[in-house]
Amino acid sequence: MNWENLYRNKVTDADTALATIKSGDRIYIGGGAGVPVKISQALVHRADTLRNVEITHILTFAEAPYTRPEYQHAFRVNALFIGSNVRQAVREGRADFTPIFLSEIPGLFRPNGPLPLDVVLISVSPPDEHGFCSFGVEVGTTKPAAENARIVIAEINKKMPRTLGDSFIHLSRLTHIIETDYPLPEAPQGGSSPLHLRIGEHIAEMIPDGATLQMGIGSIPDAVLQNLGGHRDLGVHTELFSDGIIDLVENGVINCARKTFHAGKMVVGFLFGTQRLYDFVDNNPIVELHPTDYVNDPFNISRNDRMVAVNGAIEVDLTGQVCADSIGPNIYSGVGGQLDFIRGAARAKEGLPIIALLSTAKRDTISRIVPMLTPGAGVTTTRNDVHFVVTEYGIASLYGKTIRQRAQELINIAHPNFRDELKQEGKKLGIL
Repeated sequence: MNWENLYRNKVTDADTALATIKSGDRIYIGGGAGVPVKISQALVHRADTLRNVEITHILTFAEAPYTRPEYQHAFRVNALFIGSNVRQAVREGRADFTPIFLSEIPGLFRPNGPLPLDVVLISVSPPDEHGFCSFGVEVGTTKPAAENARIVIAEINKKMPRTLGDSFIHLSRLTHIIETDYPLPEAPQGGSSPLHLRIGEHIAEMIPDGATLQMGIGSIPDAVLQNLGGHRDLGVHTELFSDGIIDLVENGVINCARKTFHAGKMVVGFLFGTQRLYDFVDNNPIVELHPTDYVNDPFNISRNDRMVAVNGAIEVDLTGQVCADSIGPNIYSGVGGQLDFIRGAARAKEGLPIIALLSTAKRDTISRIVPMLTPGAGVTTTRNDVHFVVTEYGIASLYGKTIRQRAQELINIAHPNFRDELKQEGKKLGIL
């Protein structure tokens, strides 16, 4: 049977495809901007006939109606990274959170792993002339999930770009196909404040020509990218990037020419930005997407000489402990790939592992450099792993420093309004 006939035989509607789900099944939903919006939201049509179905996914950029209280008898989410669409359900005890490094998520889904999958819901591009569909903007954890599930239900979305790399699945692996044609979720760049730009300036000064970058999305990564216009021969190896990369590629700043791992290629796990980004990556040979057990493997990351990893934090204590996933005991997001890249960059030749954050929150009323982490807060990155912390007030170099020296370095980059208080608290704790 040629692939065109195979395709036609598998096309159906969402409700027919979802009828294959049984009570007690575990479902994975494709993440990020690769979320299959139509079929994931149609899950609730089955709520009256299902019980105890577990839904697992990372961050997804779409509504999650299956988390509503009226469906809790049918569905329970197990979030591997908490987004705004499931945060309330987790806080109210109607959903769960599993802390896990992004690099290790694919291993959860293997037959002998702790989360073997019955059904996956994915969104892919139309097939090429050989019958292969691209996972498009989300390969990272979705491709491994699809490779390990009994049933693969796929939206084939005409708007999904065809990305290259280890990013394909053949039609023969799809159980059901739902044809769709809708724009992918978008996240326009929000812009960077003068304080973010100051942080970006500090970090840009640290970055040498020929460096390979990991910096994700957000105000601080965008601010760093805005300050790199004078650099040369930069590369990219990151779990995620957004529109901020495009201008640097088009201006020749990012060309990946001096990369020592996947030379000439930007290596990434997933993408999230505007339609400009999705158009840019479509069939673009400089961009390669791979699963996160490859992209986020600290050994692979370390194979990039001059690897620069920039990651955020909610708070940092005077010993260098970093909390990036919770506000006190309330889990806010997840571990993600921070420690994967901090450790990978630390082991790279001339690598730079960087934690970056604004010095205060809530209009300068709260210091984010703190004597001790808030009770209940999780340690995302240990004090042993932290090399550099950057705020708008400068760079704290912690690696190889004593606790006393670390505390002084961090106080020096705290907001001036809190430095005396931090010194006093440091003395009470016996740190200073």
